[in-house]
Amino acid sequence: MVGSVLFVCLGNICRSAAAEGIAKQQCEKMGLSLRIDSAGTSGWHIGEHPYAPMRAAALSHGYNINSLRARLFKPEDFEKFDLILAMDEDNRKKIEKQRPAGNNTPVKLFLDYAPEQPLREMPDPYFTRTFDEVLELIEDTARRLLSTLEASPAAA
Repeated sequence: MVGSVLFVCLGNICRSAAAEGIAKQQCEKMGLSLRIDSAGTSGWHIGEHPYAPMRAAALSHGYNINSLRARLFKPEDFEKFDLILAMDEDNRKKIEKQRPAGNNTPVKLFLDYAPEQPLREMPDPYFTRTFDEVLELIEDTARRLLSTLEASPAAA
C-alpha cells in the first residue's frame, strides 16, 4: 500500500519541488490521502525556497509552491516513504547509494509513470529554461501516477 511519495531531484528547487506542489494539489482534487514530499541529492540549496522562475511558472499554472523549502535526501527517507521517484537516472543512482541494507522501498524514475512519453528523464529547467514545458510534463505524469495509485495502491 502506497501512502507516501517522495520526489527527488538534484537541488530540490525546480523539478521535485514542483512535483510536490502539483501532486499535493492533485491529491486534494482527487480526494486522495497521500503524504507527499520532495528532496534533493545535493545540499546546495537546503532551506531555500524553490527557484524564483519555477515559482513564477508554477503560479501561472495555478500552483503556489512559494512556501516549500529545499531539503536534503537522507537514508531515513527509505523508511519514511513507500515510493521514491527520481527525476533522472543520476539522482536515482545517488539515492540507491544511500539505501540501507535490507530496505526494499521502490525507487523509480518519475517518468516511468508516463510510458508513452519518449523522455525517460525529466529535463532540468534550471539549465534548459523550459519551465512551462517541464510543468506540463510534471502535471501530466503526476496525474497518471496518482490515478495508478488510486486504482491499485499496492501496485506502485
